[in-house]
Amino acid sequence: MSGNLPSITNARQLLQRGISLIELIIFIVIISVALTGILLVMNTVTRHSADPLIHKQALAIAESLLEEVELMPFSYCDPDDASAVVATSAVVGGTGCDATVEAMGAETIGGVTEDRYGTASPSDNASFDNVNDYNGFNMGAGSVVDITGGAAVGGYSTSIAIVETALGTVPAGESLRITVTVTGPDNVPIVLDGYRTRYAPRSVP
Repeated sequence: MSGNLPSITNARQLLQRGISLIELIIFIVIISVALTGILLVMNTVTRHSADPLIHKQALAIAESLLEEVELMPFSYCDPDDASAVVATSAVVGGTGCDATVEAMGAETIGGVTEDRYGTASPSDNASFDNVNDYNGFNMGAGSVVDITGGAAVGGYSTSIAIVETALGTVPAGESLRITVTVTGPDNVPIVLDGYRTRYAPRSVP
């Protein structure tokens, strides 16, 4: 019986053995470091992820502006020019325009510079009436409105850039790339591109 006592004692010591204080501290430190890294990553992702509502609103504004621009005429002459639908070149006289050749950006006609809303005085021929007119147009934060100048959408800003770009077999002079950029309150830009090709000249009925 006495010969079995040491082995029984050793077995009890093994069964009662746990972790030491040093092992516990090391475990806590390792877990803390791992959790800190995970939380930092989650915090960064959350901070830089776009709010779905903000993203959808910015996308809706961008789509609306792009459609507005694409629906505008694209001719050699300003649409208010008498030869806008028949001119075959961007010159004044001959087979070109009567008086006003269309250029990038808003034109000044008779001392009136065109704007999106037709609010210039006098108001005749004061509105944007060609795709090119929108080049460089922008609306700052809190001033995004529809074409009628309706209620502003707060926290969003927009900009429009238009450049001559070839589209397949259509040469650069006959095709425009329209880039609409909308930035929401989260400072994440939404960028949409569209193309518009020239429809003039066309025969007069």
